[in-house]
Amino acid sequence: MQYGLIGERLGHSFSAELHRHFGRYDYSLFELAPSELGDFLKRRDFAGLNVTIPYKQAVIPYLDRLDAQAAAIGAVNTVVNRDGLLWGYNTDFGGMEAALRRLISRTEAPVSSADGAAALAGKTALILGTGGTSQTALAVCKALGAAACFRVSRTGRAGALRYEEAAVRFGAAAPPGGGKLWMLNCTPAGMHPDLDGMPLDPADFPTLERVFDCVYNPLRTRLVLAAQARGLPAGGGIEMLVQQAALACALFTGAPVTEGAVAALCASLLQGRENLVLIGMPGAGKTTVGRLLAQRLGREFADTDEMIAQRCGASVSTIFATHGEAHFRALEEAVVRELSASGAKVIATGGGTVLRENNVRRLRQNGRLYFLDRPPAALTPSEDRPLGDTGEKLRRLYAARLPLYRAAADCTISAPNSPAAAADAIVREWNGRGRRESE
Repeated sequence: MQYGLIGERLGHSFSAELHRHFGRYDYSLFELAPSELGDFLKRRDFAGLNVTIPYKQAVIPYLDRLDAQAAAIGAVNTVVNRDGLLWGYNTDFGGMEAALRRLISRTEAPVSSADGAAALAGKTALILGTGGTSQTALAVCKALGAAACFRVSRTGRAGALRYEEAAVRFGAAAPPGGGKLWMLNCTPAGMHPDLDGMPLDPADFPTLERVFDCVYNPLRTRLVLAAQARGLPAGGGIEMLVQQAALACALFTGAPVTEGAVAALCASLLQGRENLVLIGMPGAGKTTVGRLLAQRLGREFADTDEMIAQRCGASVSTIFATHGEAHFRALEEAVVRELSASGAKVIATGGGTVLRENNVRRLRQNGRLYFLDRPPAALTPSEDRPLGDTGEKLRRLYAARLPLYRAAADCTISAPNSPAAAADAIVREWNGRGRRESE
């Protein structure tokens, strides 16, 4: 074999796609149990490897040479076979550094690599986790000039603070004047399939300034969304993933990957895996517009109401009449959880999906939400819509739900009578955003 990735669970890895894009070489995924790791490395029948959880430290005893940066960090994510000798490197460092600089540049003047010491000057870094990735984060934060760095974990092992200790020391009860906090999640909390996981709540840290999560699946973890809801710049691990892969590719082939190629692939990955989600009133045309979008964009289409009706063998109105709204909302939440766990779909939601905060959060983890805003006068009452079977009901419903739609939406689309025109407007916004992200 030429190149590949080793780890314990690799079912949702993007690495093969990244390396085939950058290096155009064969790249395979190898799930190894801990008992298999040693024999695999001793055979040395590979040109290069990437290493992920939980083996970034475990591979080190099997290596012949260790790059100075990897040795200082104590973790390896890239192994190169040079004439039978295994060399270990840590490209996570460069990937994370680039991602943190990007997070800074979103709200401040860009920070060049020459200004590295100033990037986190005066900041305190809370690094969640004690594994290999947390060691990389510790090294990056120190290199970027952080005033203090604390690792945080459930157990407090390896000198880390326990989560409850961090909440007391830096949380709402902490004395003022402690400086601004950065929080970096280096744990699997929030990673698929644990989409509801969140190691600490940003709301508990009043001096928190930014949040970075190494998790890239989902695109936005619960931690990232919670920080963004408080107006804090926050980002997930897609950019770090792509940057470290580009650096590993350069080690494998000897040819560097350009910044433009990295930016373009970041944008492509984000947009390619993001769901396009339609929210809005009953009768706003979400299903019709959604089908048009799915056809134009070459994506799978899903309608939450249709899925519920199909699985229950009864219409939405019958479910409401027989079991009540609370029962229907529970069914709806289960369908939303299922659909939002993966990407690359167009999803049309029911009019009341936004009533449950969990639904909105889950849809946003892997999706961009579009509010199809059609005013009540343009909505047609229908007997098969239990909460919208009269014009008066629709007017009251619109007034009550409008703030929820606006709060949930990433983009609002005025929904004219023509579904094709609404689909055109969404496609323009969707494609335009993709171009902006790649610049």
